[in-house]
Amino acid sequence: MGRIRVGVLFGGRSGEHEISLISARSVMRVMDPEKYEVVPIGITKEGRWLASGDPMAALSQGDEGLSSPVALLGDPACRGMVSLRELEPHLARALLAQLDVVFPVLHGPYGEDGTVQGLLDLAGIPYVGAGVAASALGMDKALFKDLMRAHGIPVVKYIVVKRREWEREPKGVLNRVEQELGYPVFTKPANLGSSVGVNKCRNREELARGLADAAQYDRKLLVEAAVPQAREIEVSVLGNDDPIASVPGEIIPSREFYSYAAKYLDDGDRASKLLIPAPLPQELAERARELALRAYLAVDCAGMARVDFLLSRETGELYVSELNTIPGFTAISMYPKLWEASGIPYPELIDRLIGLALERQADRARNRVSYQPEE
Repeated sequence: MGRIRVGVLFGGRSGEHEISLISARSVMRVMDPEKYEVVPIGITKEGRWLASGDPMAALSQGDEGLSSPVALLGDPACRGMVSLRELEPHLARALLAQLDVVFPVLHGPYGEDGTVQGLLDLAGIPYVGAGVAASALGMDKALFKDLMRAHGIPVVKYIVVKRREWEREPKGVLNRVEQELGYPVFTKPANLGSSVGVNKCRNREELARGLADAAQYDRKLLVEAAVPQAREIEVSVLGNDDPIASVPGEIIPSREFYSYAAKYLDDGDRASKLLIPAPLPQELAERARELALRAYLAVDCAGMARVDFLLSRETGELYVSELNTIPGFTAISMYPKLWEASGIPYPELIDRLIGLALERQADRARNRVSYQPEE
């Protein structure tokens, strides 16, 4: 067999566009050129797809002329990128590169939420990571918490507020939060990541500002009760039907909580610190791994996910916070670092993820697509 042609998809129409570029560079850098032929595919902030030339430079420099506009057709007979420049004369000539598998390195809406996954399913192209339903559930923090609660998995108290409700009845929303949750609370967009639009609110004025900020990014807002003296614990999960969990890690944020600035802007002595493995009693570490696997299976995840926890120093209670179906893949990201500490180095992790994508596609191919009733 020749090399596997992997389309690495990055950028996208979300507030996490720049983080996606950093993650994609890391992924492409460690892919073995003897095993994989990498096809970089960039998506601009406006949603245009670019391939050939240098799509990474095109997105980084804001110059689409460095690459070419392409499209992925929802047609399994094509299974590749079509050059839009060649589309009019002859569709067959427009096929730029057929793809064996796609590695989406997209964070946030229009990439991590099931939209791209649905397109790839239509096109019949295997892809790394969760399917449509699991991606959507992992992206929507409100639905995810509802599902966790239904499965008896501990989550903090929370309230969901629609943007229109906030704009129409701000006093009523503020009163409800104060009555049901009290202070402090965290406000965040339900469908975003990387701590974009997340604020800690200690009083009514800060709550109003936090909700207004979150409402810039999503129509659904989440308000969560703050965990007393919270520790941030994370577990990486890998696999399809029989997933495995890494050792837990802990984040020591450079600021009061793990904000966007604490994740990506602070550096040097001010940078947030990763403790791998997390300094936890063995029983608590196993509890985190068990809950991570339960959450992963509850959403019917595939390929990979990072499960985030909040651990109260006061009570010792462990709460599932989020499940990220496309976790960060930068050189300093927790997901690959936890697997490295668990015995799976970064290049092998990429190999396993691509293998899991092909395995899942083979399993899907077993499904019958026609029905003939018995006489």
